[in-house]
Amino acid sequence: MTSNRYQTVVSTIDGDGVRTIMLNRPECLNAMNRQLVDDVGQAFDTANADTMTRSIVFTGAGRAFCAGDDRREHVHPENEAQARDLVNAIQRATRAIVQGDKPVVGAINGWAVGGGFEWAINCDFPLWAHSACAFFPEVSLNLFVTGGVTSLLPALVGLNKAREMLLLGGQYTAQELAALGVAWRVVSDEQLMDEAHRVATQLGALPPLAVRAMKRVLNQSAATDLNKALQLETEATIAGFLDPQTTARLKNF
Repeated sequence: MTSNRYQTVVSTIDGDGVRTIMLNRPECLNAMNRQLVDDVGQAFDTANADTMTRSIVFTGAGRAFCAGDDRREHVHPENEAQARDLVNAIQRATRAIVQGDKPVVGAINGWAVGGGFEWAINCDFPLWAHSACAFFPEVSLNLFVTGGVTSLLPALVGLNKAREMLLLGGQYTAQELAALGVAWRVVSDEQLMDEAHRVATQLGALPPLAVRAMKRVLNQSAATDLNKALQLETEATIAGFLDPQTTARLKNF
């Protein structure tokens, strides 16, 4: 097994061509700082360009997949240029996951909050551990979601349920997410990684040209104009960052 280590992400590949991209900030539940966002985008870009990589498992080290924004390291944008640079980095990571060539199996453990929930939804085959749970706090913080979820989530759950999840910000168990179609399957915590690697190995054994085409066509057909959604999300998130009310809400979250 070979390994590429980024500052906040570990990327390893086994003999079957299954690459595991693991968020590696377990001390803070893999919360997102700017370095993590950049590392995820780079790790997926590298994996998608790697001819030895046949499929990808995306997971988090420790007790959580990704607990959303790291409040301890949050650097609030002071102007539009800073806000746009940050949001563009977040959206680049989603493009690498959703529009990359390689199929992505999510191994979602523990909390998946905000941007972490978005990354879970970005996966092609999201496996959720039995104890995992998720929610979107963005609207309550005067912010907006990213990750293409304004297109991907309604395609999964329907418009009414997407409104509920995004606006009301309730917490959902893995079992509830499976019933909604957000989680592909729920497995025991102990079986999560083994099952994720089994599915990734199965995907990796398929002809890559057909897998790449199926992923591309399904995502483009099911998620209506994903690129447009990413653009609209970017502008709405930038506006939220620049509203003075947002800073106070973030400090109190």
